[in-house]
Amino acid sequence: MELKLLNDQGQSTATIAAPETVFGRDFNEALVHQVVVAFQANARMGNRAQKDRGTVKHSTKKPWRQKGTGRARSGMTSSPIWRGGGRAFPNSPDENFSHKVNKKMYRAGLRAIFSQLAREDRIAVVEAFALEAPKTKLAAAKLKDLGVSDSVLIITDALDENVYLATRNLPNVAVIETRYADPLSLIHYKNVLITKPAMAQLEEMLG
Repeated sequence: MELKLLNDQGQSTATIAAPETVFGRDFNEALVHQVVVAFQANARMGNRAQKDRGTVKHSTKKPWRQKGTGRARSGMTSSPIWRGGGRAFPNSPDENFSHKVNKKMYRAGLRAIFSQLAREDRIAVVEAFALEAPKTKLAAAKLKDLGVSDSVLIITDALDENVYLATRNLPNVAVIETRYADPLSLIHYKNVLITKPAMAQLEEMLG
C-alpha cells in the first residue's frame, strides 16, 4: 500500500510505503460498527436518575374511597399511571452502558478503518506538523496550504503545545497522539494527516 507524501504546499511529491498489516486489510462493516458503537457506549456516564413511586414526593392518603364513586380504585397519588407519580422502571444513576470489546477486535476494527480510508484516498503523510507560534492564523494557513482545512484529523507521535493551542479553536480540526487514535474520530473527519514518526508508531501498535 502506497500513501501520498505531502510537502508544506500540499503537493504530493512522492509516495511512502505503508504497512499492509495496517493499511491493506479488507473492510469489515459489521466489526467497524460494533467497535464504534462500543466506543460511544463506553464513553457514556450513568448520571441520570429518576424516582420510583417510593421516592417521589406524595401523600399516602387514599385519593377517594374504594367503592361507590364510579371511578377506578386508587390507593396513592404516587402510582406510575398518575401525573406526577413515580416511574415504573426508573433509570438508576449507577446504570452501566459499557460494551465489552476484545483487544484483538478493537485493533482489527482500527486496521479496517485505516485501510478503507487509504483506499478512499483520505489519508496523507507529512514529514512533521509544527508551528512557530501558538497562533490560530498560522494553523489555518498551514492547513489551507495542505488542502485539508475543511475537516482533518492530525495524528502525531507527540503533541506539540504550539500545534495544540493553535488548532483547538478551529472547527472540524483535531490533533491527537497516535495512542489516542479512536474509531469514532477516524470516521468523523473527512481527511487524516499522519506524521512519519506516527506512521511507525501505528505499525508498532496495530501491525
